[in-house]
Amino acid sequence: MSKGISELWKEEDWWAVWIGFIIIGFTLLNIVPKIPKVGKWTDNPLAAFQIIKDGQVIGGNLLPLLGLLAGLLILTAIGIAAMKTVKISHYIPGFIVIFILACVAYWFANQVNVKYWGLSYAMWALLLGLLISNTVGSPKWLLAGARTEYFIKTGLVLLGCEILFKKILSLGVPGLMVAWIVTPTVVIFMYRYGTKFIKMKNKELAIIIAAATSVCGVSAAIATAAACRAKKEDLTLAVGMTLIFTVLMMIFMPIGIKMIGMNHILGGAWMGGTIDSTGAVVAAGSMLGADAEQVAAVVKMIQNVLIGLLAFVVAIYWVCFVESKPDAPRPNAMEIWYRFPKFVIGFVAASLIFSFAVVPAMHGDFNLVEANYINPVTKTLRGWFFCLAFIAIGLESNFKDLASRMEGGKPMNLYVVGQSFNLILTLLMAWIAFMLLFPNSI
Repeated sequence: MSKGISELWKEEDWWAVWIGFIIIGFTLLNIVPKIPKVGKWTDNPLAAFQIIKDGQVIGGNLLPLLGLLAGLLILTAIGIAAMKTVKISHYIPGFIVIFILACVAYWFANQVNVKYWGLSYAMWALLLGLLISNTVGSPKWLLAGARTEYFIKTGLVLLGCEILFKKILSLGVPGLMVAWIVTPTVVIFMYRYGTKFIKMKNKELAIIIAAATSVCGVSAAIATAAACRAKKEDLTLAVGMTLIFTVLMMIFMPIGIKMIGMNHILGGAWMGGTIDSTGAVVAAGSMLGADAEQVAAVVKMIQNVLIGLLAFVVAIYWVCFVESKPDAPRPNAMEIWYRFPKFVIGFVAASLIFSFAVVPAMHGDFNLVEANYINPVTKTLRGWFFCLAFIAIGLESNFKDLASRMEGGKPMNLYVVGQSFNLILTLLMAWIAFMLLFPNSI
């Protein structure tokens, strides 16, 4: 049997697509029930596991969470069994514990004061995994359930449901200018600066940091890491740096914009193009007002479209230039296809389906689509898959390996210089687009 046919059920990328579209299909058919969450809490930690309505406790969400655990376990275990990467008997207990740790990460993140400061579930999940890995150590049975790329690729397929072209076009040319001119410029600048100027030996880490800084943080980092087949330790280092600076920028950029009296539309576009997380962008934009929040969110969404294209370009570049030997023949199209991260196909397909089929079916009402599909199911499940992935990343990493990749501080140098360039160029482009050329776009 040819490799092209057999890989459809034996390779992780394709199983991420299949699972993502099973979820999407069941969602559109209204088969999937409301996805449970770990709730917010202030003083009472148990409130996170209670269902409260009008100030009264009307039930608990432990049973729904157990149902979610069972559903995700069954879905992912089918792919594990088909791929035969690990024994199912080993995967099940590992997955159960990782899911519990994901609940703990959400519990930390949903404390009201913690949530206010933007300390997201991703950061807590990564910290929990790293804490276990670097203290008691991650046992083999637990690592059997730590399928980092499997979880994150499935989450990225579901992310495609949130990338709607109608929403992207709402900002038109100025939004495209900020997102699509600056982003590739910053990627190229950072990669060249990292590999040529400060001479980083780890080219995979350089391109991951560049992608995380210029596109949308963690999601872009993981897609790019898959395209260049980077080591998990490289991804952990890039993600950790990104999360730390995302929190700092989310807090201080709105404060700085207010202090200098910057136009809030300009400020929203600036934050949307530079803060490395969609959630953090929305939170920061809301501090400036509703219009700034909308501009920031849509600019970030336009950037998110580039995840798939970036992964595709990186895959081609790595096959044709980085990994090829001078005297070796150029790789053919099939080699590039085998290397290409297939989950990107699912990401793009989900975006197209929701943009040109689901939204028109709902008479073009984005809010109705969001209320009925994106928020309760695909978006919430995407968050769960990402949280599972961050737990897994932490469990598979240790500080000794991370320290060995620091190359005397070069990755931090790359991030600081690259993000500084990104901030300056994005502000300039946002001013040209929103203030000079299209001042009435909002």
